[in-house]
Amino acid sequence: MNIYKDYIKEIEERKNQGLHPKPIDGAELLSEIIAQIKDSGNADRSDSLKFFIYNTLPGTTSAAGVKAKFLKEIILGESVVEEISPAFAFELLSHMKGGPSIEVLLDLALGNDPAIAQEAAKVLKTQVFLYEADTNRLKEAFNSGNEIAKEILESYAKAEFFTKLPEVAEEIKVVTYIAGEGDISTDLLSPGNQAHSRSDRELHGKCMITPQAQEEIKALQAQHPDASVMLIAEKGTMGVGSSRMSGVNNVALWTGKQASPYVPFVNIAPIVGGTNGISPIFLTTVDVTGGIGIDLKNWVKKVDENGNPVLNENGDPVLEQVYSVATGTVLTINTKKKKLYNGDKELIDLTKSFTPQKMEFIRAGGSYAIVFGKKLQTFAAQVLGIEAPAVFAPSKEISHEGQGLTAVEKIFNRNAVGITPGKVLHAGSDVRVKVNIVGSQDTTGLMTAQELESMAATVISPTVDGAYQSGCHTASVWDKKAQANIPKLMKFMNDFGLITARDPKGEYHSMTDVIHKVLNDITVDEWAIIIGGDSHTRMSKGVAFGADSGTVALALATGEASMPIPESVKVTFKGEMKPHMDFRDVVHATQAQMLKQFGGENVFQGRIIEVHIGTLPADQAFTFTDWTAEMKAKASINISEDNTLIESLEIAKSRIQIMIDKGMDNKNQVLKGLIEKADKRIAEIRSGEKPALTPDANAKYYAEVVVDLDAIVEPMIADPDVNNEDVSKRYTHDTIRDLSYYGGEKKVDLGFVGSCMVHKGDLKIVSQMLRNLEKQQGKVEFSAPLVVAAPTYNIIDELKAEGDWELLEKYSGFEFDDNAPKGEARTEYKNVMYLERPGCNLCMGNQEKAAKGDTVLATSTRLFQGRVVEDSERKKGESLLASTPVVVLSAIIGRIPNIDEYKAAVEGIDLTKFAPPIKELVQVGH
Repeated sequence: MNIYKDYIKEIEERKNQGLHPKPIDGAELLSEIIAQIKDSGNADRSDSLKFFIYNTLPGTTSAAGVKAKFLKEIILGESVVEEISPAFAFELLSHMKGGPSIEVLLDLALGNDPAIAQEAAKVLKTQVFLYEADTNRLKEAFNSGNEIAKEILESYAKAEFFTKLPEVAEEIKVVTYIAGEGDISTDLLSPGNQAHSRSDRELHGKCMITPQAQEEIKALQAQHPDASVMLIAEKGTMGVGSSRMSGVNNVALWTGKQASPYVPFVNIAPIVGGTNGISPIFLTTVDVTGGIGIDLKNWVKKVDENGNPVLNENGDPVLEQVYSVATGTVLTINTKKKKLYNGDKELIDLTKSFTPQKMEFIRAGGSYAIVFGKKLQTFAAQVLGIEAPAVFAPSKEISHEGQGLTAVEKIFNRNAVGITPGKVLHAGSDVRVKVNIVGSQDTTGLMTAQELESMAATVISPTVDGAYQSGCHTASVWDKKAQANIPKLMKFMNDFGLITARDPKGEYHSMTDVIHKVLNDITVDEWAIIIGGDSHTRMSKGVAFGADSGTVALALATGEASMPIPESVKVTFKGEMKPHMDFRDVVHATQAQMLKQFGGENVFQGRIIEVHIGTLPADQAFTFTDWTAEMKAKASINISEDNTLIESLEIAKSRIQIMIDKGMDNKNQVLKGLIEKADKRIAEIRSGEKPALTPDANAKYYAEVVVDLDAIVEPMIADPDVNNEDVSKRYTHDTIRDLSYYGGEKKVDLGFVGSCMVHKGDLKIVSQMLRNLEKQQGKVEFSAPLVVAAPTYNIIDELKAEGDWELLEKYSGFEFDDNAPKGEARTEYKNVMYLERPGCNLCMGNQEKAAKGDTVLATSTRLFQGRVVEDSERKKGESLLASTPVVVLSAIIGRIPNIDEYKAAVEGIDLTKFAPPIKELVQVGH
């Protein structure tokens, strides 16, 4: 019995790290444990019982299958275990969520023993994770006249699985813990460099904030045993940056409550707050766990007698404290009155935190149970031939007579499921929508696989047009952690029905392309809805929402997502781009001009940015949509001219064809189907039957931003402003400075061109600049290292064909080799150019990093503390963000250039140009 001995050995090793036994997910190990339980004289029997009862993962893990089968034997009297009575066996089955446990419960409920059937039915009435195979069995039994099946269906139709749950407590006591000042990135709660441990929840929990913070949280819990600890972003937004389920899992692990006594380290009901609320993606993830997110509004802008914001010497609004949430403050949430109190004093209204839908999530212990419950109720009512009683809060349907639709309102109306027939919905309406494209990335993918197992899903929803599992976040270093995790993930996802970056059979070349670029290529309809496991799931066709691993799992399993239709902010352009400017500068200027236009208020936050880009193909426009995550927008939509959209779809088709040629299509021929859909869409546009998506002329926007291209005269740099006296102003993406600010003096220790913000044109700019500087200076030498990572293999192939890659190779001191990928992260850099494998590289922060304390200039999107570069004892690490030409020149001269040096270096180079559309892109008469 070697597997059990190996497990015990692993337990001893974990004990040394202060960890409990790892939860069991494998059938082989659990089978050995069961054999030891059956052997009454076995020395390991007592431990085996504990492992079986309290330490086995539920859902569709292979261990869950073995556990359910053994519990069935106990209930039928085929096995007798003194410590597990048939009644206790039923209780254990009730906590297993679905898959094998439902199969066993149905076997028993539809079996020949009436007493057992009744007990099984009692448990089944509490379950919601049923799939087609399960519901078909119930339907057939009902049609055959089975009374138990009828009883179960009647219970489902009444939604007793929900109505019999305890009500949400009227009062919830909380004690505050300030986790940080300013925006709190999910990197603080679940660091990117610990991505490998995310699926081991207890181990991963050790990396939340700091060990000191964890001790302080424990101390607060000991002082206030009747209160929940509320984690707070003081003077900032909670959960900005990546869409990390692991971040919420960690918060729940330290501050929430255990979901089931029989499932370790799965906690629910965390409570989080932020002065400026919770970032949209993070809030969705909080809903997944039945938690509460609060917009504290405890600091407000000071205003003068005319109602205008008072500004300090830096031009920033002065903030005044309305009430204190200092660590250790005890507050009360009243869920009935929807208010926050300090003693008897009312502080703020919490209506947004306790909408009818959110109250349901809290009561059910998470949003999944509600999503599946609604489907189950509808199914049962249909089988019984009755109208489903109104149990759940009705979806809010907002419709304004005579008001046109924004682009996102059009997409949501087109993809809506289960709304009032013929009703046109506007922003604020709650909608269930069909999801067309789904993306899972490799550092959250293991958790998505766990979520799919826990909700007992085994195959992708047939309504999803295409889904992709990437390998980009673990691309740069193929270390032991990646080798252990990634092949397992690829096999699971491939079996589930996704197109996978790596072939579990090893027949096609591994593709580490950046997930956002692949999703952008496989989105072949601008009316599509895309869900992806990353905050940068921002497509320049369709509308894409970054999501946590759980929401991705839900989209894969059900083909649906639920959310309110967001408000939109319209962005248009005027003027003309200067020839020496790059489109990245337009992107940064959009943010800077918006903040100036609205007195420091970020009108993009939590809304859709509808950008009327018109003339840029999807590949290049992606630079804008990608950055909208850093603008804190919920998503973005590109409004394109007809010809531009056709060009984008043709590029997408050619890239999908390359994937097919590599052998990446699956048995359902998903990729072939996408090419057919692209052809159909192109034909519709060409014929005029259905032109490119545009909003209605009379659509209503939250705000409109007009970007003045004439005002952009210098390259723009997003600066983490690491030494700002106001801590809350550090590491935001809102400090946008022009080149002259640095006076040609700021030293650069490392340059990085890569990740999802660059396209083929950017890599051509690198080669053109090298050619240019070679001509001007005779040769090019680097004063700082330059790391270059193309986003996709397709781009490298195209650069090779066009002669650019040869020049890059000439100047490189390192070029990736797929046959011998790096086995460990680079720790030191020479002053040369590194041509890295396609993928996320430095931007991800989980593999490659700059040296501590470095000043990095990058084309990426991440400037959070510790992400690309960590602090050293001598100085803070800083990651500044700029356009490709600025980064390349800075690496060559070792500092940020002055404007004259920059202009000379880009003379005659074909930078990414943009001209606004000549005519307004709207639909009149609708």
